[in-house]
Amino acid sequence: MKALVASPQSEGHIDVVDVDEPTPRPNQAVVDVKAVSLNRGEVRALQDAEPGWRPGWDVAGVVSAAAADGSGCKPGTRVVGLVGSGAWAERVPLSTQMMAELPDEVSFEAAAALPVAGLTARRALELQVVDGRRVAITGAAGGVGRFAVQLAAQNGAHVTAIVGRPERGDGLANLGAAEVVVGALEVDGEPFDMILESVGGASLGAALHRVAPEGVVVSYGNSSGQPTTFEATAFYRKSGARLHALVLFPELQRSHSAPTDLRYLANLVAVGHLDVGLDRVVEWSDLGAVRAAIADLLGRNVNGKAVLAIGA
Repeated sequence: MKALVASPQSEGHIDVVDVDEPTPRPNQAVVDVKAVSLNRGEVRALQDAEPGWRPGWDVAGVVSAAAADGSGCKPGTRVVGLVGSGAWAERVPLSTQMMAELPDEVSFEAAAALPVAGLTARRALELQVVDGRRVAITGAAGGVGRFAVQLAAQNGAHVTAIVGRPERGDGLANLGAAEVVVGALEVDGEPFDMILESVGGASLGAALHRVAPEGVVVSYGNSSGQPTTFEATAFYRKSGARLHALVLFPELQRSHSAPTDLRYLANLVAVGHLDVGLDRVVEWSDLGAVRAAIADLLGRNVNGKAVLAIGA
């Protein structure tokens, strides 16, 4: 079968090659992949990866072989899920603990945008009751940010969306943001009960100043690549405030919530209550378009999600 793999000598560090068919574990189904999405973490890793490394976390497709242990979905079922790597391929083994059945109303392309970005936003917002609270989201135009804006607003939060450039803020008010701030999160200003922070560097330092007593800063990225310094006194005087490190896969291993969370997100999409923010969908066989999408994601020129269509 075909797969996209790391190829340091190729343009964009990516090429399509023949690879072995999946050999699933007893708790894994084999899925014919119809669409996958691009995430910043995997495309950044691709730039320095060893030849043959196979990127890809998000999967939407159809079960072709059920799990041998009898768990999960039967053949022919439309599913959405996530894998540790290798999703950019024609077929993947997918753990039944990391998948959910996909409603007919949700396209494969829309579903592929959900797992990593949607689950990160969902798990972050489960850390604090947000109804009636002030929530700030840095990097709000990205995949996680757009989901977080919507989910927080739908749960009653007053959402401040923070973006780097004016054009990055387009449409966020329609998704539920009460305020859209262009630029960095400032050290001074009103406190927030929850801050979802993905920029790192000075932005994370500002978040630790701005969090309210009993509030939480959820750190799930460092897109700036910069170290963080902050005035410790300003943080520890916020009695009960905390900094939570969120890494999705360990979080899902602790919560065992992937099937439930994916079903929840997919159902929101099915009834029109969640916009997955598809910025572009390209055919994976068009390597020029794939490489352009990767470059645009790295350059922060994708508002929302970029998806590769794989299945015919």
